[in-house]
Amino acid sequence: MLQIAVCDDNIDELSNMVQLINQYKASKNISCEYAVFSNGFELVSALEKGKRFDIYCLDIIMPGFTGIDVAKEIRGFDKTTPILFFTSSPEFALESYSVKAINYVLKPITKEKLFFTFDEILEQLKEKKEEDAIVVKSTEGIQKILISNLAFAEVIGRNVLYHLRSGKVIECTESFSSVCETLLKYGCFIKPHRSYIVNMQYIDTINNHQLTLQTLSSIPIAQGKAKEIKEHYLNYQMEGE
Repeated sequence: MLQIAVCDDNIDELSNMVQLINQYKASKNISCEYAVFSNGFELVSALEKGKRFDIYCLDIIMPGFTGIDVAKEIRGFDKTTPILFFTSSPEFALESYSVKAINYVLKPITKEKLFFTFDEILEQLKEKKEEDAIVVKSTEGIQKILISNLAFAEVIGRNVLYHLRSGKVIECTESFSSVCETLLKYGCFIKPHRSYIVNMQYIDTINNHQLTLQTLSSIPIAQGKAKEIKEHYLNYQMEGE
């Protein structure tokens, strides 16, 4: 599910943005949530508490803590998430690029402007998602594995085996705990057993003892963990709708 932050000290502008986002959400049939902030301090406070968003929509001219200041805070922990500036003045355009803003839109914000800009952002997010990959050092050398091609990984002894959807298996000698830590960040992986981590997009069926993948592989589920796995998978499917 797409998470959007909107920050503007003008209540009317915030209301307008919310209406436009709701229109965009309905017309494009996408799943998204948004949070509104009436000043930069509120947004930064949410970030400090661990809240994260997929898109940041920021007004630049705000008292005390400008949109540029907020963007610098965001870039302190996230170098790539799209930041979109809305402002009534073009004078900050150059400065907006210093924080790698994806776009700079002059107010008033119209339906046409917002729809066009969001279309561009979502296309870039889609491309980025499709390009997600990990690089591993296998017995055959350095290899790049696209996340979208990885069905599951398992550990046998000291070796980690990456099973691709094509049936190919890439074998590496590395820590399985670090592999799991890396893969779980992508949100599409689940760990049903201490020796396996599975890409949920390849799950076909789940029972109380095992997962069956679309690749026909069977993955055991640890005792007492079936309910948790089923709930996690259901949430994953619902978020993707």
